[in-house]
Amino acid sequence: MQNKDAVSPSKIEKIARTAHEAIKGWRLANGQESIPDWEDAPDWMVSATKDSVMMVLQDPNTSASKQHEQWMDKKLRDGWKQGPLKNPEAKTHPLLIPYEELPEVERMKDSLMNAVISALAEIQE
Repeated sequence: MQNKDAVSPSKIEKIARTAHEAIKGWRLANGQESIPDWEDAPDWMVSATKDSVMMVLQDPNTSASKQHEQWMDKKLRDGWKQGPLKNPEAKTHPLLIPYEELPEVERMKDSLMNAVISALAEIQE
């Protein structure tokens, strides 16, 4: 697709916002804890979504498992660790586990994220 440098920040923002809201809806539909609206999302959450957008824009064939690995590697580099609850203050997250060990609903969420990003990749500005 496009080189990372050729993608405008505006396009990344539009796609990331839409993907974030799709995941918010997914979580609601599956009885999971809600996440904040895009405007209220913490910086780490916005950054993770934008990283996912860039990954798919750079490689449209990125798998959901690769997407999870990228997310997990970034979290670990930022000092997060696996824990029973998602807690930004303690930097713990229950999904810091290999993709194969994720619950099916989480693997499907990762696939949804990639599909939304791919669908919006051809947005013309």
